[in-house]
Amino acid sequence: MKNLLRSLFVAASFALLGAVASASVVGQAAPALTFKDLAGKDVSLAALKGKVVVVDFWATWCGPCRMEIPGYIEMQKKYGKDGVVIVGVSLDQKGPKHVQKFVEQNALNYTVVMGDNTAVEAFGGFNSIPTTFLIGRDGKILHEKSGAMDHEQYEAILKKAL
Repeated sequence: MKNLLRSLFVAASFALLGAVASASVVGQAAPALTFKDLAGKDVSLAALKGKVVVVDFWATWCGPCRMEIPGYIEMQKKYGKDGVVIVGVSLDQKGPKHVQKFVEQNALNYTVVMGDNTAVEAFGGFNSIPTTFLIGRDGKILHEKSGAMDHEQYEAILKKAL
């Protein structure tokens, strides 16, 4: 029983430390980052001000990330005309050619860029993927989520930003 209580205390302590270490960025201005897309062209978040932007940090090897992709494809089709831009930030270390192959095989219809630790830190630092940020037309972060979310739930959050 003592060992169980001790284990629970240690687990709770680490959870609390993790929560403190990755403070929420909701309400803050989105970082003015410029990424490289898979063709090597610049994609600037600052240039997307005036649009509703979904920034999804993901990787090709991440199961929950892959589960969310069909929902993002659908949202880009459905809301792109309303000023929604989805940017998938790949954290794959195998490079853009590897990611491009995945994008083609899965028919992603939204912008995919390469990210790194600098981008992760600019968004407040986080420890898991998928991690997704919703940026309003004013350039401020409206919503942040860590882990996979049901497509319909996320779409409801997105619609409030339109």
